[in-house]
Amino acid sequence: MNQQHTARRPESFLDSRDFDRVARAIAYIDEHFREQPRLATIAASVRLSEFHFNRLFRRWAGVTPRQYLAFVTAHAAHRTLGGSASVLDAAYSLGLSGPGRLHDLLVTIDAVTPGEMKRGGSGVPMSYGFTDTPFGTALLASTTRGINHLAFVEPGGTRAALEEFRARWPNAAPERDDQVAAALSRRIWSGPGVAGDGRVLRLALQGTNFQIKVWRALLELGSAGPTTYEALARAAGTAGSAQAVGNAVGANPVAWLIPCHNVLRKDGKLGGYRWGTERKRAMLSWVSLRTLRSGNAAATPAGAAALAAT
Repeated sequence: MNQQHTARRPESFLDSRDFDRVARAIAYIDEHFREQPRLATIAASVRLSEFHFNRLFRRWAGVTPRQYLAFVTAHAAHRTLGGSASVLDAAYSLGLSGPGRLHDLLVTIDAVTPGEMKRGGSGVPMSYGFTDTPFGTALLASTTRGINHLAFVEPGGTRAALEEFRARWPNAAPERDDQVAAALSRRIWSGPGVAGDGRVLRLALQGTNFQIKVWRALLELGSAGPTTYEALARAAGTAGSAQAVGNAVGANPVAWLIPCHNVLRKDGKLGGYRWGTERKRAMLSWVSLRTLRSGNAAATPAGAAALAAT
């Protein structure tokens, strides 16, 4: 029986409107930290009261807006990159996301066979659903072999998201099950020990041999923190093919789990992101702040000091 009602969301998740406000607030702080804006000013930028904004931000980030502002300011004071890179972009490339694998998840890629690709998903048991995540609504699909699609959905973009998913699997007959999608979302984003059952989180992906090679390299290299297209090309054994690697990164069908948000430009700037630059910045910040709150701040002593002092 199809389940078309989203299961109750975990306390740490927000709806898409809340995430949009948080993402815009992070962008505002990153752009205006030199002015040391007051909480009321930041809250006004996202049209919330100080009380509601402070509670919302802390629920999402695990720290207050004032603590995040101190964190950003400390990084600016200790930046070492020059050139045209902005202070915040430079901080990310210096390791603001912190060391370690992606939320303690062991993620592996299981490429579909050429025959399965040719059949376009025909005969493959598959379900999909819409679910809340820390970064807004997502369309999440899976088969018995693993997750095969994870894409963020902008407000009003449900139809476009479904069309993109179905274009990848044109002959499949997926059943909608929001509860399955919500359960997978909780497993992915519920924090340390998320794969508490000890099982590997598998991805069942279709792509060219080159794309699969790049995605595997990104899973290994990008999961440790921010990287560049050039470094990714070297890790994939295709040095000098940064543009082709960039195209493969852009074709990633599984957001977050294959961390294309961790790929930066050579000059340290964030660069583009398929699901929006504000979301990319928020993702990097989310990982950073949780790394610091868990006490793993070796790569960010200034940020850790800023949090400890507030």
